[in-house]
Amino acid sequence: MSYPTTGSDAVLQPPLPDVQILTTGKRRIPAHSAVLASASPVLESMLMDVPEKKKKKKRGGKERVIPILGVPYDAVNAFLRLLYSPPRSLLPAEEGKEAEAEMAEHGVHLLVLSHVYRVGWLKRACERALASRMAAEVVVDLLVLARRCDAAWLHLRCMKFIAKDFAAVERTEAWRFLQENDPFLELDILQSLQDEHLRQKRRRRKAKEQRLYAELSEAMECLQHICTEGCVEVAVPPSGRDDAPRGHPDCPNPATCRGLQQLIRHLAACDRKKQQQQRGCPRCKRLWQLLRLHAAICHQPDPCKVPLCPQFKEKMEQMKGKEEIDEEKWKVLAKKVASARVMSYLAKRKRQEGIQEEQPWLKHKFMD
Repeated sequence: MSYPTTGSDAVLQPPLPDVQILTTGKRRIPAHSAVLASASPVLESMLMDVPEKKKKKKRGGKERVIPILGVPYDAVNAFLRLLYSPPRSLLPAEEGKEAEAEMAEHGVHLLVLSHVYRVGWLKRACERALASRMAAEVVVDLLVLARRCDAAWLHLRCMKFIAKDFAAVERTEAWRFLQENDPFLELDILQSLQDEHLRQKRRRRKAKEQRLYAELSEAMECLQHICTEGCVEVAVPPSGRDDAPRGHPDCPNPATCRGLQQLIRHLAACDRKKQQQQRGCPRCKRLWQLLRLHAAICHQPDPCKVPLCPQFKEKMEQMKGKEEIDEEKWKVLAKKVASARVMSYLAKRKRQEGIQEEQPWLKHKFMD
C-alpha cells in the first residue's frame, strides 16, 4: 500500500499501536485506540478513563493497557481481527470466509466478547454461526449462553430446536447436569415447551375450524347452484370414454355437488317410520342442517328457490328476542360461514388475476 507524501519525498508511516491488550497468560496484543473506540462504545469508555497505574512510559509517550482476561488468547486475537474488519456483509469473499472460520472456531467466546463490549454486528453474526451448527448435545449450553448474553434470536432458535426434538435433548449429559444444578431453568424450559404445545394446539384447532367453515361455505354455494341452475350429475359411459358432460359447466365443485345430490335423493327415498324408530336418520338430519344454515345466511330479496328457505327465515324471525343457546350457536356459525364465503371469493378473484397461486378445491364429505 502506498501512502501520500509531503513536500519532501518522505512517506507517511501508518500510526503505531498505542494500546496493549492484556490477555490470559500475560500475553499482549498491540492495537490502535482509534479502531477500538470506533468499534465498541465500551472500549471507547475504557480508553478515555484508563487508570494511571496501568499507563507506562514508552519512548516519551504513554502506552495504555486494557485487560481482557478469562478468555483464551486465540479468541481475543480473533475478536480484535474482526474489530479491524468491516461487518461480514461488507467483507470481500476471501475475508468473509476467514471471518466465518474464526466464528466457527471461537463462536462461544466471540459471542461473549461481542456482548460485553457491545459490538452489535459481530454479536448477530455469532448468533447465526452458532445456530447453524446447533445439535442436541450443545443446545442446552447454547440456551444458557443465550440467556446470559441477552441473545434473544439465539434463545428462540434453541427453544425451537428443543421443542422439535426434546426426546434427544433429554438424553444428553447437558440436560442431566441442568436438572441437578439449575431446576428453575429446567422448569422455565418445560413451561415454555408446554406453552408452545398449547399454542400449536390452538393454531391447529383454528385451522381446522377455518377449513370446516370454508367447506360449509362451498356447500352453501353448491346448494344454491343446484336449486337455481339445476346441476345434474351425469355418469361416465361404461366404455370408459370421458366425452359425456359431467353436470353444469358453471358447477363450483362437482364433488360437493355430487354429494349434495345424493343427500337430496336419499331424503326423498328415506323411510319416515324407520327414521322415527332410529331417532332420526343422520343423513337426512345433515341435509336439514345445511338447509337451515343456508336460510341463516341467505339475503335474497326475491323468494329463494332453495327448499324450505322461506320457512326457516320465518322461524328465525319468530325466535328473535328469545334467548336460546341453540339459536345463538346457529347465529355464530352463520357469521363464520358468511365470512369464509367472502374470503373464498376474494381468494378466487386473486387466483383469476394471477396474484395468488391456485389452491386445490376444499373437499367436503357428505356421505357416511
